[in-house]
Amino acid sequence: MNKISPQRLRPLNAAPINPDGAFVLHWMTAFRRPVHNFALQRAVERALALRKPLLILEALRCDYPFASDRLHRFVLDGMADHVRHFADYSVLYYPYVEAAPRAGRGLLEALAARSCLIVSDDYPAFFLPRMVATAAGRVPVLLEAVDANGILPLRSADRAFPTAYAFRRFLQKTLPGHLLEFPEADPLAGVNLPPLKSLPEGITGRWPRADEALLAGDPAALARLPIDHEIPPAPIRGGFAATREILEDFLEARLPFYGEHRSEPEGEFTSGLSPYLHFGQIGSHEILTALFAREGWSPGRLSPESRGKRSGWWGLSAAAEAFVDQLVTWRELGFNGCALGELNDLWQALPDWSRLTLAKHRDDFRPYRYDLADFAEARSHDPLWNAAQRQLRREGRMHNYLRMLWGKKILEWSASPEAALAILRELNDRYALDGRDPNSLSGIGWCLGLYDRPWGPERPIFGTVRYMSSENTARKFSVKGYLARYGDGD
Repeated sequence: MNKISPQRLRPLNAAPINPDGAFVLHWMTAFRRPVHNFALQRAVERALALRKPLLILEALRCDYPFASDRLHRFVLDGMADHVRHFADYSVLYYPYVEAAPRAGRGLLEALAARSCLIVSDDYPAFFLPRMVATAAGRVPVLLEAVDANGILPLRSADRAFPTAYAFRRFLQKTLPGHLLEFPEADPLAGVNLPPLKSLPEGITGRWPRADEALLAGDPAALARLPIDHEIPPAPIRGGFAATREILEDFLEARLPFYGEHRSEPEGEFTSGLSPYLHFGQIGSHEILTALFAREGWSPGRLSPESRGKRSGWWGLSAAAEAFVDQLVTWRELGFNGCALGELNDLWQALPDWSRLTLAKHRDDFRPYRYDLADFAEARSHDPLWNAAQRQLRREGRMHNYLRMLWGKKILEWSASPEAALAILRELNDRYALDGRDPNSLSGIGWCLGLYDRPWGPERPIFGTVRYMSSENTARKFSVKGYLARYGDGD
């Protein structure tokens, strides 16, 4: 198997490995995919070394923040894919979905008592770090967390970076050594592990496998769960199988136009992969593997310079360079901030100049002012902003360029910058499939000056924070088709 960098491995407790355990337990919490997954690969390595069966637990709580039909259905689609996929391998896959708050309490401990050790996911955001750390203190065996977040191991950097340029320079100096450390495409291929046909009735009776109707997408089964049913499922299917189709279509049909046309609201030139990246149903390594194969790329094409330039360093086509800069530089910049705790308090994470200029203009007159309900229901005076919010409500996504405009206008029309930040996080995390993520945290922060620089002239409300307007957007791009599509009420 390909080697896993020690920087990706982190023991979360001092408990021992139990060589007499019945199985190795892989607790799948963030990287919900069976391929290109360092965490699953590590669990397989551990099971092979101990000559034990492998049990894969994928659980879904019902009381996580913003739990809804939309978010649940997306994860459940992935679980259904896993039931089919893992049936062909010598592992036991156990999907568990809570039917009531706290119903799953005790399941991990019950499995840990029978296990040799636990291999889980090292994800730096949302409630997951607290959940995994708490579990590590409750189980009697080693709990090891594995970083499968991005191309750069989270702990390769010992500091947070103030701008994408600074982070890009660091990447260009550091990444070459990690571009030879990709995970196995299929960590279970050709692996022969001892079988584990079932779990004791004491476990399966108290914590039954996910209902087949729920995994199959039965709306009535989803309606029985105690989650928010006012936010419907998105019109796209979740799961790693759907992701592969989207990736292939993007590389073949849209990537050639990505660099030039990705900011056009009426175009469909972006990858569409962000929800799948958020839920771990695809990883950056799989995306780059497919992209590199298409481009005929090898590490020898890397530029020897590390000046932080946005293009030219990878040795890819111009469109591919633009896409990889978004996938690696901008996405992993947010992961860097979360891993080092910088984005835990997003207001304090803003640069000093940003907080000072926003505070200076806190009491400026606001010609338009809306509250959370107004924003959520798309009740502003601005048709383009309303259309963007309606897309978010209907589809769980928003065009990338308009998402920046959307955030800037919430800053402009809120009672204060702190109120704007709270509204941004609420709307993004509640409606967006890719919310609750380091990348969306950094995007929200960018609207208030994070990872940016002061811009002149100084303006009311914004101060020197970068300004955007719907009028300028409509002058730069055609938006008539977008308004026709999303301009009507829900």
